[in-house]
Amino acid sequence: MNSNEQTRSGHVVVGVDTHKHVHVAAVMDTIGGILATLTIPTDTGGFQQLSDWASSFGQVLAFGIEGTGSYGATLASFLRRRGHKVVEAGRPDRRLRRMNGKSDTLDAENAARAVLAGFATATPKSADGEAEMIRRLKIAHDQAVEQRTSAMITMKAMLVHAPDVLRAETAGKTQRALARHLAGLRTRNLHDPEDALRYALRTLARRWQYLNNEAKELTEMIGALVRRAAPQLVESFGIGTDTAAEILVVVGDNPERIKSEAALAKLAGIAPVPTGSGMRSGRHRINHGGHRRLNAAIYRTVIVRMRFHQPTIDYVVRRTTEGKTKREIIRCLKRYVIREVWHLLRPAPRAALTGS
Repeated sequence: MNSNEQTRSGHVVVGVDTHKHVHVAAVMDTIGGILATLTIPTDTGGFQQLSDWASSFGQVLAFGIEGTGSYGATLASFLRRRGHKVVEAGRPDRRLRRMNGKSDTLDAENAARAVLAGFATATPKSADGEAEMIRRLKIAHDQAVEQRTSAMITMKAMLVHAPDVLRAETAGKTQRALARHLAGLRTRNLHDPEDALRYALRTLARRWQYLNNEAKELTEMIGALVRRAAPQLVESFGIGTDTAAEILVVVGDNPERIKSEAALAKLAGIAPVPTGSGMRSGRHRINHGGHRRLNAAIYRTVIVRMRFHQPTIDYVVRRTTEGKTKREIIRCLKRYVIREVWHLLRPAPRAALTGS
């Protein structure tokens, strides 16, 4: 037995640098340092090989995986089903990269060290329920909406150069009526630029109609999933289906991984940041970090409540008389909303099965 084996504790952590086709792993003993590295393919056989390889060095305390929301999602799900603890290793420290260089092996070793040092502690989303279903549907929905908007902008831009008769026929029409009218254009043989314009407008209009129907269908599916996963969210004033969907996507199917409402506020970029330096001024500014789409969803909820929710209107009046600016009031209201959301998402205690 050599000296390295004599100083092993038998407890190891594993860091994994993930990629599209291969993953690179490094196993690290809690007192013996880096023991070995391994490269595996990104399929079930490779995941099983990694699990068996890691277990051969001792008891695996945790796997630290980079990119558990992208390339590492499938591996994280596989290891979690096998009973292993999985944490998000995060991006490597840029200062260390400049000092030590960049390679897949070094990234895997840094991930293992981050887990062992306690820097990597975030529990990744489980991605096995309604929240993951909503996320995948929202990807298709948001892209359909984006492309639908682009098609309408292009149609209106091309109409600027249309003949006077066609411009007069389409003037003042809603988007739906405009698309319906242009989709019914009759095209002739391509003899001049006007023929090409009519054909292009008809093509764009039919594309808009298709994308509009697609977005509407996906919206209905997302709404049904939201009502099934968290009906209490959409019952709260100012939280619509789209906002609730954004909340569920960020929180994930295992909301218990977020330990407090302060942690959720930080995740959403709503936790206030002190502005003082040296001497504390007691003032705070808005946090520009966190998940920006969730932050925007909470902002929309606040604006709706400021206009139509009487308790919020009264709060705005009171805080304004105290000297708060509108920006500061919105920051406070966003924190109130995120606190309310956290309580709504907390799993309710199970009722006793007996009739006692």
